[in-house]
Amino acid sequence: MKVSFPFMGTSHIGFKHLIQNLGHEVLMPPNPTKRTLTYGARYSPEFACIPFKMLLGTYIEVLEMGADLLISSGGIGPCRAGLYGLLHEKILQDLRYDFTLIILDPPLADVKVFLNNIKTIKPRKMRWTEFGVHVKTAWKKLRILDKLEMLASEIRPYEITRGDTSNAFRKAIHVVDSAETGEEVVRSEGEGEEILRSVPTDAERIPLKVGIVGEIYVVIEPFMNMDIERRLGEMGVAVHRSTYITTYTQYTIWDRKGEDHIKKAAEPYLRQLVGGHGIHSVGETVLYAQQGFDGVIQIAPFTCIPEIVARSIIPKITEDWEIPVLTINIDEQTGESGIQTRLEAFIDLLKEKRKLMGEEKTNALLSGC
Repeated sequence: MKVSFPFMGTSHIGFKHLIQNLGHEVLMPPNPTKRTLTYGARYSPEFACIPFKMLLGTYIEVLEMGADLLISSGGIGPCRAGLYGLLHEKILQDLRYDFTLIILDPPLADVKVFLNNIKTIKPRKMRWTEFGVHVKTAWKKLRILDKLEMLASEIRPYEITRGDTSNAFRKAIHVVDSAETGEEVVRSEGEGEEILRSVPTDAERIPLKVGIVGEIYVVIEPFMNMDIERRLGEMGVAVHRSTYITTYTQYTIWDRKGEDHIKKAAEPYLRQLVGGHGIHSVGETVLYAQQGFDGVIQIAPFTCIPEIVARSIIPKITEDWEIPVLTINIDEQTGESGIQTRLEAFIDLLKEKRKLMGEEKTNALLSGC
């Protein structure tokens, strides 16, 4: 059985490790491209959001490569993402593809359905203890990948030669990808960190700090957001991303109170669950303001209702906390030059704001003498 899954950030490395160790043949999804998006847009409803179209395009590509089983995640709550799997399956069946699609919704949505889906993936002869070991190792890989990505974002604005951090990050990711046993996976974390920390840096720089919020797919997948974290980092900006695969999974499945601080921060502006990452975009923007960040960038799929709700509230947060927020809507027409121009203008604004704040502090000190 040839198994495939969606492509999002570096998560495919962890999923590949798990599926291979369960004894299945992995059919790796290609890196997302314009062709992938074209496939998805061709067969999607016109006003479907771009994650829907990109996932559909990925499924078409891997099915054309011979995939038999597709595994994807689902969602619960007032958001269209919970219906993606059903709609994708119907569209692909209408296109005459022969396949099986497993949607792994959060276990608490329906424990019985979740366990039945797991049993479909787990080989019958494999003991549950062995299955658990493979899941734990794959999870460890995912955690390491996210940690290395965070570290790369921390180092990039200090790099002396532009591109060194990104090159080191690719080497570190390869080390993690090559690790097979549990011991090798654990070792890969230290090796990856060592590679990244070897990048020559200028520690005397004081970079701007920008937080990134928004819908998980367009925030995590570089192709979707025109590699915005790398762009900002190479512009000398320290970037902090609000969500990663492992944090999202952790807070969705077993640590549901782990996001309470985000919801509490959002309460003065939004208390009702609006689906997707809407309430997170609001709460995390407030938290970034409280933590002294210079600005926030909201990345949202065009037509995404939860992010539209968040966007309508964010101007009030900007007013209350004096933190500039740039919203970037992503669709098929989004281009690199447009994103770059908007980022440059936003960073210039943040630099001017920091300069003015510095002058105000200096004047206040002088007037107090």
